[in-house]
Amino acid sequence: MPHSTRLSQPPNTKKATTTKAPPPDGPPEQTPDGTPEQTPDGTAADQMTADQTPADQPTAGQTTADQASTTSGSTGDTATAPAADADQEVVTDQEAVAGRGWRDRYPAVARAVGRTVTALAAVLVLSALLLPNQLTRLTPAEFLRIPVEGIFGAALLLLLPPRARRVAAVVAGVGLGLRTLLNCLDMGFYSVLARPFDPVLDWGLFEDAESFLKDSIGQAGAIGAVAGVVLLVLALLVLMTLAVVRLTRLLVRHSAVATRTTLVLGTVWITCAALGVQLAGVPVAATNTADLVRDSAQRLRASLADQQVFAKEAGVDAFRDTPPDQLLTGLRGKDVIFTFIESYGRSAIADPAMASQVDAVLKDGTKRLRKAGFASRSAWLTSPTAGGGSWLAHSTFMSGLWIKNQQRYRTVTSSDRMPLTDAFKRSGAWRTAGIMPGVTRSWPEGKFYGLDHVYDTHHLGYRGPQFSWSRVPDQYSLSAFERLEHGKRHDKPLMSEIILVSSHNPWAPIPKMIGWDELGDGSVYDAIKKAGKDPKEVWKDSAQVRNEYRRAIQYSLHSLISYMEKYGNKNTVLVFLGDHQPVPTVTGENASRDVPVALVAHDPAVLDRISGWNWQNGLKPGPKTPVWRMDTFRDRFLTAFGPRPGERPEEKPEEEPGEKTEGKPGRSGH
Repeated sequence: MPHSTRLSQPPNTKKATTTKAPPPDGPPEQTPDGTPEQTPDGTAADQMTADQTPADQPTAGQTTADQASTTSGSTGDTATAPAADADQEVVTDQEAVAGRGWRDRYPAVARAVGRTVTALAAVLVLSALLLPNQLTRLTPAEFLRIPVEGIFGAALLLLLPPRARRVAAVVAGVGLGLRTLLNCLDMGFYSVLARPFDPVLDWGLFEDAESFLKDSIGQAGAIGAVAGVVLLVLALLVLMTLAVVRLTRLLVRHSAVATRTTLVLGTVWITCAALGVQLAGVPVAATNTADLVRDSAQRLRASLADQQVFAKEAGVDAFRDTPPDQLLTGLRGKDVIFTFIESYGRSAIADPAMASQVDAVLKDGTKRLRKAGFASRSAWLTSPTAGGGSWLAHSTFMSGLWIKNQQRYRTVTSSDRMPLTDAFKRSGAWRTAGIMPGVTRSWPEGKFYGLDHVYDTHHLGYRGPQFSWSRVPDQYSLSAFERLEHGKRHDKPLMSEIILVSSHNPWAPIPKMIGWDELGDGSVYDAIKKAGKDPKEVWKDSAQVRNEYRRAIQYSLHSLISYMEKYGNKNTVLVFLGDHQPVPTVTGENASRDVPVALVAHDPAVLDRISGWNWQNGLKPGPKTPVWRMDTFRDRFLTAFGPRPGERPEEKPEEEPGEKTEGKPGRSGH
């Protein structure tokens, strides 16, 4: 009988307690309880393979569970021990499988993820090697080239020993991340200031950028933007380093293929460089990173040497020893106003997209001023900056020195140089004042400029809304000037410096002209601001940006011309100019840095003093009108309005009509 037959075979307890797992590619085995055993990849082997022996014919080495279970009826504890051991082994295998990483459990997914990460690392490194430093060059063709730095880098990493290779990979990753960061900074500076980032002198500008954000989008938005930038910078450095390290390991694992590929790419690069092969006008053989590093190094050396160069330039001052009674004798008794209009550049007049509207304002303004008894002359000055950095232009115009960076600005404003405004104070013949609606904090430079009193944004009495960055509308600033200084009686004539800021980026919303007697404390502007445009919407379209810039310039010009009509008198002399061109979004790339300048006076003798300048009649300079560097204006002005040969110092000059002023030898800034 079957039962007696099984009893006739002794139980193989040794095999039952030492059951081994099948090889990965072997047939699944049945556990003592009949459950299919788990395979190494974690799947249940619940089916027999084609070559497996039927269940009633166990193969050699297989545990005979049926025998063990049958024997248990007669042998008791001896037969149950193998079954218990088998159960314990199954649990151990399951725990081992569960303890493996996801790569072992999902090998196909792990391979796909690994390949994707490697591809992304390659794209990141290649993009960093080919990334240009100007937005205008950010085209697909720029990224379809062969970077020589990548070829040399791969060759070097293949040649280095393991420890040196690991260090070189980390250093290369950090360096490439920093280079990418500097490229991004260059893009931003070219977009705003039309020049690259100076790694020595421009760090202080980030504080101004933060203030601009705070004024434009609020403190919370500014904090969020700064935090986001910091996180992006850290992520860039970390990811770039990890990418280079990962690619280095890939090169080492496939060193033979990597060596052949490097040799082939090197040969192709040399051939393309020798033949000048181009793709969409861009050379296929790229040296982006090397060129940018070289340019940065040159700028670094120039910046470090600039301090000595500037010290020599600042040491030359033809008017340093001029006696006070010989300063500005041609303007004695006049109220002189120097006014800067923010971002009022040549493009506002010369660009066909804006010229007709702005020209109409200047032409109409010339007529209105002539009707009020004023005559005007105009020309061009070349600013040391563009897109921003107004203070550099102001100090250049006033000091007679080319102030092109923050280091020069700090140096000159802490020196004993005599700026043009300070010449009025040193003469002892004028009271001096400044209207600075853009100044929100302590401004020690006011002392350098020789201003007796500075009215910043907190001292103008304005209680209206802020128009983006522009805290005070231009018309209100001029009204405050009339109320606080120009309209009061003084024992001396007044020399003033006024900064008009309504045409400051982002040019939305823009104030509008209202009656001078309706200004009050500025609360009237609440409704005007609400009816204006949202700067975030304007900046989505470059055409809208240009249009709003043009409207802002028109508003500033209207404000100034209207002020002269209403409050100017026979002793008023106005010099107004732009400080710099607007951002390239408005002007386009490679625009000039010229700005308009005009002199307006009621007294014909004042304009006669500058007859030798050959300036254009009216408020609009013509295309052939002289163009001077902005730093030459101070010496020309002091010469033109200084004493003439044969005049006594305190004697008011009386010239014949049409007489030209040549100036004293050695004092001309020509």
